[in-house]
Amino acid sequence: MLRRRCLTISLLLICVLLVFSFASCNKAGTDGTSQNQTTGQSETQSQAGGTLKRVQETKKLVLGTSADYPPYEFHKLIDGKDKIIGFDIAIAEVIAQELGAELEIRDMDFGGLLMALQEGKVDIVIAGMTPKPERMEQVDFTKIYYTAAQGVVIRAEDKDKYKTADDLKGHKVGAQMGAIQEDIAKEQIPGSEVKALAKVSDLVLELKNKKVDALVMEKPVANAYIDANPDLALSEIEVVDDTGGSAIAIAKGNEDFVEKLNSILDNLINTGKIDQFVTDAINQVGD
Repeated sequence: MLRRRCLTISLLLICVLLVFSFASCNKAGTDGTSQNQTTGQSETQSQAGGTLKRVQETKKLVLGTSADYPPYEFHKLIDGKDKIIGFDIAIAEVIAQELGAELEIRDMDFGGLLMALQEGKVDIVIAGMTPKPERMEQVDFTKIYYTAAQGVVIRAEDKDKYKTADDLKGHKVGAQMGAIQEDIAKEQIPGSEVKALAKVSDLVLELKNKKVDALVMEKPVANAYIDANPDLALSEIEVVDDTGGSAIAIAKGNEDFVEKLNSILDNLINTGKIDQFVTDAINQVGD
């Protein structure tokens, strides 16, 4: 009898110990998870913002762009070497100089630029980008630094065929994917079939190969491609960009950086430097 009682007491003690042991492990596991989450949140908070300070400390400014958009940004062989130039690049060079940093250029598809910015792969995006409302929900923008008129490019042989937006009903119209020109094509050329591609150079090939019948482009870009391709022409079709122009994109939470960039842009605009950069870039396209 006594032996059974002792055995029962021993079993009860073991159960109690197991309960306390489980509770302790569970608490430790909960604390560990909470600590990891807190650490992750702290790291995220420390990375949200602080771009200006990081650029000044590392002395490196990483620019995200899409270099198929002359005269904004484009590839050109200079002294036998492939270089990315254009008036956006000239602006970025001034910004880097003002920040005491070296400029590093990362060329990618236009549609991936904002994601790269949000993921911290680039510090700024300068790519003839319009600050549309949906983009402003994802990132912040500086003031507008350049505004250009929009145009419709067609094959030179079709100049008498396509004179109004109505003439393009039932035809394919190309535009850069994710760019303001895609919206313009859909809204201002009703009845057309809009074909969006990531690269403007690919769209030009589509037009030349008669896979699309027109392209919506900013006029400086259109003129650059027309100068290089005599079989293309600017049509009489009028389209309008009501959203504003081009601005620099920055990750959210960098108010000090936005303020600094706006100050640099003010100086470039007021001194006529940006107009000069545009002229120089257009001349470089034609060289």
